[in-house]
Amino acid sequence: MRVAIYTLGCKVNQYETQAIEKLLRERGHTVTSFSEDADAYVINTCSVTAASGQKSRQAVRRVQREHPGAVAAVCGCYAQTSPEEARALGADVLSGTGDRAGFVALLEQAVERRQKSEALDDARQRREFELLPAGGMSGRTRAMLKVEDGCDNFCSYCVIPYARGPVRSEPLPDAVRQARELAAEGVKEIVVTGIEISSWGRDLRDGQTLTDLAEAVCGAVPGVRIRLGSLEPRTVTADFCRRLSDLPNLCPQFHLSLQSGCDETLKRMRRRYDTARYLESAGLLREYFDRPAITTDLIAGFPGETDAEFSQTLDFIRKCAFARMHIFPYSPRPGAPAAEMPQVPKAVKEERAARAAAVASEMRAAYLAGCVGGRYDVLFEQGRGGVFHGHAPNYADVYAHGENLRNEVRAVRILSGDGAALYGEIE
Repeated sequence: MRVAIYTLGCKVNQYETQAIEKLLRERGHTVTSFSEDADAYVINTCSVTAASGQKSRQAVRRVQREHPGAVAAVCGCYAQTSPEEARALGADVLSGTGDRAGFVALLEQAVERRQKSEALDDARQRREFELLPAGGMSGRTRAMLKVEDGCDNFCSYCVIPYARGPVRSEPLPDAVRQARELAAEGVKEIVVTGIEISSWGRDLRDGQTLTDLAEAVCGAVPGVRIRLGSLEPRTVTADFCRRLSDLPNLCPQFHLSLQSGCDETLKRMRRRYDTARYLESAGLLREYFDRPAITTDLIAGFPGETDAEFSQTLDFIRKCAFARMHIFPYSPRPGAPAAEMPQVPKAVKEERAARAAAVASEMRAAYLAGCVGGRYDVLFEQGRGGVFHGHAPNYADVYAHGENLRNEVRAVRILSGDGAALYGEIE
């Protein structure tokens, strides 16, 4: 059968879509573009915001409207957290965030027998990590390696613990094996990802932590760059920094989750750190790594956020001097406690997001300006007209002239920058 997949949401969803693609190919099926004719269309949904749920529903309805004879299959976080809404869409297959191999089998049955099926469990009862095939689409320069699923944080704006269940970790030997398999496929960079990788190892109860995992993966594939996914500030200790700074293939880019630079707002968010702990983590990274790129996420206009609290956030992010930020106006998620709190007007949220983005742009330009004159090993990914684009280990965008550079790592001397990217020449 021919299957097309549309993916919404985070890197974990992207990874799981790639795993589904690989499972389909292993069973002799063809994966095609979502814009082409197919026997089945899969929508891998997201529920992180109300807008994500709306986009998920729109994608299902589009398939039913444009391809009435095809199987419409829904899986992912939206289906897991809002099963009644998902059922109301009338999809042929309904599954959640678990048992991807079982989902593929249901998809085959739906195409062969034209029968509807549903497979939803209680994510909170899950205790085992679902081992999925690493990799996915061939020819990609970068691959993701999912090593963890679930979250125990229960932040007030989030429903992911209900969508994904408790923390489950991939055993270290399996992570090492999959990293080696990706290296053998020619992958030049592996992004270690999960719902909350800072909690990796907690459920294994053998004393191992994310630091041990990073050391093992880096050591197993010394010729491949390893990049860590989003981290909680509590992960970044002196021991973490000392040990990881000895790993030559670990990328010195750390996405350190922030969400707010005001302690009172962080309390309402139920985050498990304050600004002092966050600043300590950023300082440790800069102490042990040479000009690391510290990146983050920020929610503007969280319920109850006052003008004074937002001003504290602006002052704090300037103090952190981030290399890059992702900034979002707060979006209520039905079912999350924050959705029931007093809301900030939409216009105020958008205005605050714009002000934070302006500061972020200044900080990014300053960080990139400090890269000019330096030398970086760049993994090139795309080329057009003799100019190739790639990423340095610090994840800075780099452009250089050359030929046939795709999936090549080349030393580049940085000559200039424009506040958003760097430009250099290959040495």
